[in-house]
Amino acid sequence: QVQLVDSGGGLVQAGESLRLSCAASASGNLAEYGIDSYAMAWFRQAPGQKRECVAALSWLGERTFHHDSANGRFAISGNNTKNTLNLRMNSLKPEDAAESLCPARFPIADNEKAHVYIRDNVYGYWGQGTQVPVSA
Repeated sequence: QVQLVDSGGGLVQAGESLRLSCAASASGNLAEYGIDSYAMAWFRQAPGQKRECVAALSWLGERTFHHDSANGRFAISGNNTKNTLNLRMNSLKPEDAAESLCPARFPIADNEKAHVYIRDNVYGYWGQGTQVPVSA
């Protein structure tokens, strides 16, 4: 099993920054694998809206994806030492307000290692979410 714990959310004003973190841990026969063995991402879901991928990271963190609305403002990164996935969000806007969640996809087949996954139904493990309210 892979456990993901999301943190870092909180009320901010428009223009401010936040860093979200997703701490990963694994048990049983998966315990030897860290986040560099997963494909991971950050999704967000505002009330009444569909869940959308804000940023994604491939296996080993070699490729990244950032949603058009986040390009230039958000940056996804992995810390293999701390087994943590981060999302740095700068210049936050009221339309960025949502619950943010971190998922992981594992295992990764050899022909999937270069992929970044932006559909939520491919991920098998999810964090509990962290709220990011943004006031105007």
